Amino acid sequence: CFTYGDGLSDINLTKLIAFHKSQKTLATVTAVRPPGRFGSMRVSQDKVFDFVEKPTVDTGLINGGFFVLSPKVLDYIETDNSIWEKEPIQRLTSEGELSAFEHTGFWQSMDTLRDKMRLDQLWESGEPPWKIW
Repeated sequence: CFTYGDGLSDINLTKLIAFHKSQKTLATVTAVRPPGRFGSMRVSQDKVFDFVEKPTVDTGLINGGFFVLSPKVLDYIETDNSIWEKEPIQRLTSEGELSAFEHTGFWQSMDTLRDKMRLDQLWESGEPPWKIW
């Protein structure tokens, strides 16, 4: 198992690993929908008829940063300077060796101070959605 360490999720690792084994590929990435940063409005005739604060983005899946890898994947990393998202993942993809486990539960990156503050707030609520133990 491999993660970047800059995100939190309620991914069921047992299901992720089982999915990876069933795919018979060298690597599996967790695919997630990124949370929206802004409120979404639908407007008709100058009136708002739908407003959703920070909706989940409906278009596209992104790399959620949680992987299951075969040890053979180490052969795809040529040097200490290899960038995981470039040569190794692109080669795995082109060879049909990268599966995607779609996760629809909680996922949030912590890339900015704003992300950290949001996650701190969720932790302080006493019921952070990633705490599944």
